[in-house]
Amino acid sequence: MTDPTQMSLVDAANMVASKEISARELTEACIAKAERMQPTLNCFISLDAKGALAEADAADAALARGDAAGPLQGVPLAHKDMYYRAGKVSTCGSKIRKDFKPDHTATVLERLAAAGALHMGGLNMSEFAVGPFGHNEHWGHCRNPWNPEHVTGGSSSGSGSSVGGRVVFGALGSDTGGSVRLPAACCGLVGMKGTQTRVSRYGVMGLSFSLDNVGPLTRTVRDNARMMGIIAGADPKDLTASAMPVDDYETATIDAEIKGLRIAVPSNYYYDGATDDVRALMNASLKTFESLGAEIVTVEVPDHEKLADLAIALRGPEGAVLHQAWMRDRPDDYGAQVKARLEPGLAISGTEYVMSQQIRPRITQRFVDTVFADADVFHAPTINIPVPSIAESDVKASPNFPAAIAGMTHCTRPINYLGLPSLAVPAGFTDNGLPASFQLVGRPFAEATLYRVAAAYESEARFCDHAPS
Repeated sequence: MTDPTQMSLVDAANMVASKEISARELTEACIAKAERMQPTLNCFISLDAKGALAEADAADAALARGDAAGPLQGVPLAHKDMYYRAGKVSTCGSKIRKDFKPDHTATVLERLAAAGALHMGGLNMSEFAVGPFGHNEHWGHCRNPWNPEHVTGGSSSGSGSSVGGRVVFGALGSDTGGSVRLPAACCGLVGMKGTQTRVSRYGVMGLSFSLDNVGPLTRTVRDNARMMGIIAGADPKDLTASAMPVDDYETATIDAEIKGLRIAVPSNYYYDGATDDVRALMNASLKTFESLGAEIVTVEVPDHEKLADLAIALRGPEGAVLHQAWMRDRPDDYGAQVKARLEPGLAISGTEYVMSQQIRPRITQRFVDTVFADADVFHAPTINIPVPSIAESDVKASPNFPAAIAGMTHCTRPINYLGLPSLAVPAGFTDNGLPASFQLVGRPFAEATLYRVAAAYESEARFCDHAPS
């Protein structure tokens, strides 16, 4: 095999399980790739080569003993540096927590480890998960593997860069306003934001209790389904994690058929400000779905002009509660834009906050009743503009930053407020040569349907076969 890092996650796991490649060989290849690409991509905050090799040797020894292979046996992963591992530094992409060592481990990391996955280190991220472009004033900006002059999307910047750059086979991000789907879109990956409460958040740095989601970024739909199936489900350590049964997401991706399935597309909001090249790629993806037997229906989405403001009315106070002591005692240790985004949360009234919570179920139900009355899934751009460069998006705390952030999260933030599952899927390349993406949105807990639809598209479009040079 010329370069094992080019395999999909599922293929890598299968080859380790069949002993066609050892976990050590696979890990050595990923470490070498990480060391070679780090000066360009800046995707790691901490690379734990020694620990990953020790875990790889343990995975190989288990197979040699005849132990059953886990679904991620010997596969190197890395995760946004906000997933706690007991006794290991978790910086949260910040100066304030540069030496923070938690005393507990995130449930999702424990589940991945139990499935056989290896841990290669902590990935770069927007400071405290605040920032849709992926900029970081403390650890340096993460860079896009397709063009290092462009953003990765944030806040899971290192997750997008490392998986898109074929350094690791999958990574966890977090999604409060699009922070899994945006880096997936910018880096040519599949990214899942599940239904609110679908995945445990125990041991994960919080930003907004009402909006935070844990989700995987991977190269293929099936890779994503496998990771999501492992991390999803009830958790006695997180009573907000749903007890709804977890579907077999991976089975939904195999030989997927969508003939007769109905796909809703929006007549309003999602294409506001969209560029011609993004529109053309969205139309091309819909034609692919039609060729597979799906029916396209048009729908006017309700309430959307309000949703970004309602989401901010939740995120603002919840983020301010978590950060108020540091903002008082260590204000100069925040990046300028992060501080400028967190401080207004202190001024949002309790009335605004409670109102945003109270009307959320009604607005979500209205969206579901309207969009899914005659459709099975909803299709819209993930980002409706080409991936911007680092230079043009690095507005720091200038007067332009609210508009820049609103433009980047225009299509993703409403889905967080609605709490619905959304899967970002690669859809080709815009005129600047960077990836484009659509998102599929479903009813609550309809993740399996989203994987099925995305897998059918992927089998025809095959953008997963494209890799950065």
